[in-house]
Amino acid sequence: MAAKTRNKKAVKRTGEKILARKTTARKKQIKAAPKKVKEEIPGVQEISIQQAKFSHPGIAHVRRMMPEELPYQYGKDKIILQVRDPWWIHAYWEIRPETLEKLRHELKDDFYKAKRVLRVYDVSQIIFNGKNAHRFFDIQINEEANSWYIDTAGPGRSWCVDLGLLLPGGRFITILRSNVVHTPLEGPSWITDEEWMIPDDMFARLYGMGVGLGRSSPVGKGWQQKIKREFISSGIASMASPVKKAVKEKSFWLVVNTELILYGATEADAKVTVQGREVKLRPDGTFTLRFALPDGKQVIPVEAVSSDGEDKRAITPIVNRETK
Repeated sequence: MAAKTRNKKAVKRTGEKILARKTTARKKQIKAAPKKVKEEIPGVQEISIQQAKFSHPGIAHVRRMMPEELPYQYGKDKIILQVRDPWWIHAYWEIRPETLEKLRHELKDDFYKAKRVLRVYDVSQIIFNGKNAHRFFDIQINEEANSWYIDTAGPGRSWCVDLGLLLPGGRFITILRSNVVHTPLEGPSWITDEEWMIPDDMFARLYGMGVGLGRSSPVGKGWQQKIKREFISSGIASMASPVKKAVKEKSFWLVVNTELILYGATEADAKVTVQGREVKLRPDGTFTLRFALPDGKQVIPVEAVSSDGEDKRAITPIVNRETK
């Protein structure tokens, strides 16, 4: 039994020596072989895969580069006005050193005594010419500022801003004038759909006012049928609402409706009259009126007087209608 055990151990040692010699020879063969041959030798690829099995190379992040940095200034005298929300607007500007040097040379000592000011104009519903603003207010700014947020305290209006110098004597010199912007309303729009239906009595009253019959125009089905027949016979219709009943006299007919919408705005506490009749203003000082528009020339004088009675403005739209 002991001899048999010794023989097994000898065979095992002999096999281990032979395997070690083969492994050493294979390693030398792999090391000496060219790269292309290594790839063809069995076991090389398996070893490479095993080594790279748990390799996690980092992801290369490519840095985004701007093609060109934005310049700090563009060398132009300009001021831009933009809307932030119904209450706030934002202005930013650039003044060239040459422009300031010219003012410094012209004003001399007054230049250093002057205040740099943003003058904010309310130009709602007008074509602004620099002198006809509804009102304005000043904001004093520092010399280093190149932008400013402005609280207008008035949604749904139009604004324009001057950047200038306010001299000690009260004279204002405009350096730059901005574009005009319109702030949105704070809530839903008060402008309703232009297509609507109205009762027969209101139709009669509006049409009667349009043709000069006054507020006490006749109302009734007979009167309305007569008017509609006259419209159909002439091929023309001018009234405030569509015809509601079919006309039996003709199988084919055409109706054309025309209206005039007048709207505007002023100070909320002002008194406004249109064609001599006082108009009730909304809380923000706006107003809207609708008129029947017959053929001919319509003159609609609009007048506004301030609450203290010292200021007065008048605008007269003139509308001509011709139907062919």
